[in-house]
Amino acid sequence: MQAEKAPDTPVEILVDLLSKANEIATKDDNVPEKLTHYLQKALDIASGLDVYLEKMSTPESEPLAELYKKTMCHDWERVHEEGKTMFKLPKECITGQVEGQTLKMLVHITQAKRVLEIGMFTGYGALSMAEGLPEDGRLVACELEPYLKDFAQPIFDKSPHGKKIHVCTGSAMDTLKELAAAGEQFDMVFIDADKINYINYYNFILDNNLLRLQGVICVDNSLYKSKVYLKDTTDSNGLALREFNQFVSNDPRVEQVILPLRDGISVIRRSSAAFEGPLTQTEIKDDEVFRGVKGRPILDRMRLDGKVAYVTGAGQGIGRAFAHALGEAGAKVAIVDLDKEKADTVTKELFLKGINAISITADISKPVDVQRMIQEVVSKWGTVHIACNNAGINLNSASEDTSLEEWDQTFSVNLRGTFMCCQEAGRVMLKQGYGKIINTASMASLIVPHPQKQLSYNTSKAGVVKLTQTLGAEWIERGVCVNCISPGIVDTPLIHSESLRPLVQRWLSDIPAGRLAQVTDLQAAVVFLASDASDYMTGHNLVIEGGQSLW
Repeated sequence: MQAEKAPDTPVEILVDLLSKANEIATKDDNVPEKLTHYLQKALDIASGLDVYLEKMSTPESEPLAELYKKTMCHDWERVHEEGKTMFKLPKECITGQVEGQTLKMLVHITQAKRVLEIGMFTGYGALSMAEGLPEDGRLVACELEPYLKDFAQPIFDKSPHGKKIHVCTGSAMDTLKELAAAGEQFDMVFIDADKINYINYYNFILDNNLLRLQGVICVDNSLYKSKVYLKDTTDSNGLALREFNQFVSNDPRVEQVILPLRDGISVIRRSSAAFEGPLTQTEIKDDEVFRGVKGRPILDRMRLDGKVAYVTGAGQGIGRAFAHALGEAGAKVAIVDLDKEKADTVTKELFLKGINAISITADISKPVDVQRMIQEVVSKWGTVHIACNNAGINLNSASEDTSLEEWDQTFSVNLRGTFMCCQEAGRVMLKQGYGKIINTASMASLIVPHPQKQLSYNTSKAGVVKLTQTLGAEWIERGVCVNCISPGIVDTPLIHSESLRPLVQRWLSDIPAGRLAQVTDLQAAVVFLASDASDYMTGHNLVIEGGQSLW
């Protein structure tokens, strides 16, 4: 007969004590009925909490469920008796569904790409965190017992996320020293090993910069069976964790909160308060380089939270990529396109990602449409901060065969339309004293791409660059920066059409990078030009063409 599981967490201990008290009270006729009623209510609340948390938390994946079952069914006592493990490992040490999903959520929230775990046991927590990492993410797990690496590896191999996990066996402190010597850093560190050494691990991590700027340390078992706050505690682990919690609480380098989840999880981050006062070290220069402009580190300065943007030609190709990039950086985005169906589709894409977006159907060659476009954006969100004028057309013909109709049509969209958008959005921006205008020009503004013949396109895009330079010089002192991006040949479905396929190899031979541009190659540029990080940049033509214009 399997022994009844001993209460392990503060809530489980509370349930056990309330159950015993309730049992005594119900058997004693001298206990007031009101007291037994309150005892039962308290027991219902305490005993239902963990069950409800498990029910409401996102279910674990199949590999995690298999790993949990394998751990709970394993005879750990026999394994220890056979000398396969150095310590007798209780199966209760496993991270469960709620804790696992919490760790996975913290990985998502912190946008961690590199995670360090100190103390793996059978790898449930490691795999949970790995599921939250991006495809190129990496988790390094320090585990003293080689047996546990072999135990977990078959399950890791079954999971599509297992390849992100690298297990280092042996002394955790030795592994930390090796990682520090190699200059490794982590976005998130999870400590769940021998409790006595928690302070040593913690100090080594901070003293050796194993934790990245804005990184987070998570510590398991920080409420250890409630022994950390009970006055009569004599348990060595409880006393060690009490000392650790107090040490972290007093550490001016960090701030922490203890989440009363299961046996407690501490979340610790570097404290900005440590840098708020005057610096005492004379060799440290206390300026915006050290503290960040307005206290914001560089990546924060590239955020677009609260900004309002529109992108023309956003229904496909480069414009669609720009819209996604601006939205991912925090902006609200108006999707403007001549094709309503395409604009609506991109708007739905952004909405699915949690980005506020609207679709606007407009022909930027028509003044009335441009005016209505800006009015709709301002009516919806109150202003315009970022104008991304991307819409354009390209009609190919030999110069001697280029008709006035083709010339006028190309200039009407590419140059006249861009001018009208700049002017209409600029009026809003100049009034508010702030704005970022980003026009899409082309590598064709610098060179004559060949062998295709596109006189009107090349000339119109050269005009976009000069338009950008003129406005950039004129409006910068009034708070509006105007820049443009000149892409090279971009890999779009049109490139692979029957008519253009023979030209691809010729183009590739002209590009030092050896490939066509992807729309994703342009996304960081539009976010930079739209952000506060580019406030001193105006009238610039940012060329992104894999080096093609250099030859």
